[in-house]
Amino acid sequence: MRQRRKIELSPKMLLVVLTVLCALLLSVSVIFKDVTKPFTNVVATVIIPMQDGINSIGVWVSDRLESAKSMDDLQAENEELQQQVEELTQENESLNHDQEELESLRALLELSEQYPDYETVGARVISNGSGNWYENFVINKGSDDGIAVNMNVLADGGLVGIVTDVGSNYAKVQSIISDDSNVSAMSVTTSDTCIVKGNSESMNEEGYIDVTYISKDATIQAGDELVTSHISSKYLQGLTIGTVRDITMDSSNLTQSAKVMPVVDFQHIEEVLVILDLKDVPEDGDTAD
Repeated sequence: MRQRRKIELSPKMLLVVLTVLCALLLSVSVIFKDVTKPFTNVVATVIIPMQDGINSIGVWVSDRLESAKSMDDLQAENEELQQQVEELTQENESLNHDQEELESLRALLELSEQYPDYETVGARVISNGSGNWYENFVINKGSDDGIAVNMNVLADGGLVGIVTDVGSNYAKVQSIISDDSNVSAMSVTTSDTCIVKGNSESMNEEGYIDVTYISKDATIQAGDELVTSHISSKYLQGLTIGTVRDITMDSSNLTQSAKVMPVVDFQHIEEVLVILDLKDVPEDGDTAD
C-alpha cells in the first residue's frame, strides 16, 4: 500500500505563497470593486461598530486607570500633608508649652526681684490633692535643693504659704487659705497688726479669707494692703498677703474683723518660689504664725 507523501513548506516558501495571495486579493479588490463592495459593506457594518466599541472600552479603561492613578497620587499627597500638619501641630504645641514655661520663669524672676534680700529657688506644683483650691499641695523640690520646714512660699507677687513637710525631692506646702493657717500680718499704711486666718469655705464662696484681732482703735481701712508682720513667728516680714475688705466691729467692741482678698490666685498655682531663709523664732514669740 502506497503511503501518502507529506508536503512540507519551508518558512521562505510559506512567506512567498502568502505574499502572492495577498497581491492577488489586492488586485481582485481593485479590478472588481463592484463585486467586492457588498463584502466590504458587510465587513464595515460589522467591524466598524466593534472597533468603535473596543475604542470606547479602551478609552473608558484608560480613563479609569488614569483616575485610579490620580486618586492614589492624591491620597499619597493627602497623607503626606496630614503628616506635615501633625508635625506642625506638635511643634506648635511644643512652642506654646515652651512659651508658657518661659513666661512662668520670667514671672518667678520678677517675683524674686521683689525680694532681693532673700535667697530663693523655683519649684513646680506636682499635686494639689482634691478640690479646685490649692489649700495644701506638693512641689517638686525638697531637701536636696535646700528646702526645709517653715520656709515661706511665694507666687503671683505674694505669699502662698509655708513648707510643712520635706522629702529629698519633694515638699508639702500649706497655703494661707487653709483652715489651719494663721498668719500674723500688718497694714502697710497704718502698721496696725492683725491675724489673717484661713477659711476655705469663704474663699470658695466669696474669694476672701478672714482678718481677725484688729484693735478697735486701729485705723485700717478697706483697700489697705496687708503684709506679714515683724512679730510673725514663721513668716518673714513684708511679704504681700492681699487687700482688706469689709471691716466690721466685733460684738465685744474690743476688736474689729475684716476680710482680705489674697493677691495669689489659689485656683491656678503652677510655679512657686521658695525662700530659703528661715525666720529666727524667739522662744516667747507670737502664738500666730
